Amino acid sequence: MEKKKQSSVPGTVLALLAFILLWALLAALLKRPFLPGPLKTFTALHSLWERGALVPHLFASLSRVLWALVVSVLPASLLGLAAGRSPRMDSVISPVMYLLHPLPKAAFLPVIMLILGLGEASKIFLLGFIIFSQILVSARDASRQVPSELTASVRSLGAGRMARFRHVILPACLPALFTGLRVSLGTASAVLFLAETFATDTGLGYLITDAWARVAYTELYAAITALSLMGLSLFALADLAERLCCPWKE
Repeated sequence: MEKKKQSSVPGTVLALLAFILLWALLAALLKRPFLPGPLKTFTALHSLWERGALVPHLFASLSRVLWALVVSVLPASLLGLAAGRSPRMDSVISPVMYLLHPLPKAAFLPVIMLILGLGEASKIFLLGFIIFSQILVSARDASRQVPSELTASVRSLGAGRMARFRHVILPACLPALFTGLRVSLGTASAVLFLAETFATDTGLGYLITDAWARVAYTELYAAITALSLMGLSLFALADLAERLCCPWKE
């Protein structure tokens, strides 16, 4: 009998508790103002929330990530799946991706701002570009690995191209697409901090740099914690979506 996949929640909770304990020990040993303990940090985080100073920045950051997902995930998935199944499309898409994918995209932020301006469009474009690239590569590689015997068998039963895509290729590639999504979310959350330190007064990245400039260390760590919790929540939502969309993996 096949074993059911074990939940990663208990392990995640234990890892989080171990990290908080290590953090508390380091803060107690160093006794430096630049490393407040977790209790002071969580108190500052609660204070920011109560004063209404956290929510606008949190929603600004979350909005940028979600818009980047909306504009990038679907086209990247479709192009990647098509490139993996069509040598003609692959001959066009893969050379471009081999050129663009390894580039340090965050380094192009000043150029993107010169082209798109200093507003939301440049930040969303940068995040979307990162997500698009990683999803496309994951989708293409996963699509290539779908055995031709599977598509041939359903074709022999009279299934057309769209039916083969819907019932064979897409289900086979969904786990890899969600893996690419989780990886891209982690990268996007890291780059979000950089994007929000330029020409903006909203977002958790701005809140972090503002607290750093004011030497408000507890608020600095509180803002870092908020950004980390946002990334962790998005990661958990991606896990939940995978469980709902790929029940055969359980």
